[in-house]
This record gives sequence, structure tokens and C-alpha cells, in this order.
Amino acid sequence: MRFGFLIFDGVEELDLLGPWELVGVWAEYFDGPDERLLVATQPGPVRCAKGLTLTADVCFAECPALDVLLVPGGRGTRRVVDEAATIAFISECASQCQALLSVCTGAFLLHRAGVLTGQPATTHWASLDRLRALGDVAVHETRFTHTGHIWTSAGVSAGMDMTLAFIADTAGERTAGEVQRWAEYYPHDRRYGDAHLADGVPRYVNEPPVSR
Repeated sequence: MRFGFLIFDGVEELDLLGPWELVGVWAEYFDGPDERLLVATQPGPVRCAKGLTLTADVCFAECPALDVLLVPGGRGTRRVVDEAATIAFISECASQCQALLSVCTGAFLLHRAGVLTGQPATTHWASLDRLRALGDVAVHETRFTHTGHIWTSAGVSAGMDMTLAFIADTAGERTAGEVQRWAEYYPHDRRYGDAHLADGVPRYVNEPPVSR
């Protein structure tokens, strides 16, 4: 399996690196993907939203066929959504890949590529209304959604939940459990302060992920 990760200026670090870590654990210890690639529109450094600099392994023109593409979010998506080359690349992957995954506002890139019309999807809580305003997406306030070969997740850390679910769907619950254990990714249930409250109700509490 060849697993691609799209990168671009302004990408949110954990949107990308959380799934990268989990897929890496899967690959290194539990017979996961044979190859992981950072893919960008052109060669050269990419400056992430919080200042980290990454370098792509391949650009679009040199990218081999991918089995999976993960599209992260971040403030850079507001610019990238209008980049024809990036949207064309996502669209091509959507028609050829076994799975297409988005994290956070990466959902807007999937939508522009034409793959979310009439489908359930989610994104970062601060962008849910913007996703609803598109008018043709069934928006869910949940950690992740899964329909056919399309996956979307809520913001930032939610991409790790989606990635574990994808591993479970692809390689089985036992493998996903081994990856989770190795990474020690067991989110603590403590919530600090009241920033998580929306109209007095914690988000996502007792709400299962959307899958069909």
C-alpha cells in the first residue's frame, strides 16, 4: 500500500502529523503501508500553520499512483481551495485510490474536488457552519464520518481517531488496537475549563461517528 499525505503552505501540523505517526506505527510494526509520501504541488519547503517546515517527497507531476490520500486542513486551505492543480490532483486520486481521507478543513478541498456532494461529512467545529453553507453536504457534528471510500474528520486531533478507525476497517480491530497501544493514544476524559461547552452541552458526548 502506498499512502500519500498532501502538504501545502499553512497546513495544520497535527492534522498531518497525528495520522502520519499512526500510519507510521502501523507500517513499521504491524505490516502496514509499504510506502508513505509527502506530496506537494511543487518541490521545495512547505511552511506549516504553526511554523514547522516540511519538504515534500514528490510533487504532483512525479507522484506515483497512490492507494490512499490524506488531505489535512489548516488556514492554508482557504487559498489552496482555489488552486486548480491541487484540486485536480485530489479529484484524480478520488477516482483511483482505495480511500480518500480528510482532516479538519481539508473537507473543503474534497468538496471542491467534487467528492462530498450529497455525502455526510464533518470538519473543525469552527467551520461547520461554513460547510453547511455549501448547501450540498450532509454535515455531522461528530469525530469522523465514513461513506464508501471517503472519510472525513473533525479538527486537528480528530484526525487520529479517524486514522485508527481507517486502520481497523482496513487491517482489522486487533491491528488498530496494537497501533493505538504502541502510540499510547488513549484520550483522557478530563476537560479543562469551559472552552469545550457549546450552549452548555459538551460537543460529541455520546455521539457515535457517522458510518454507512
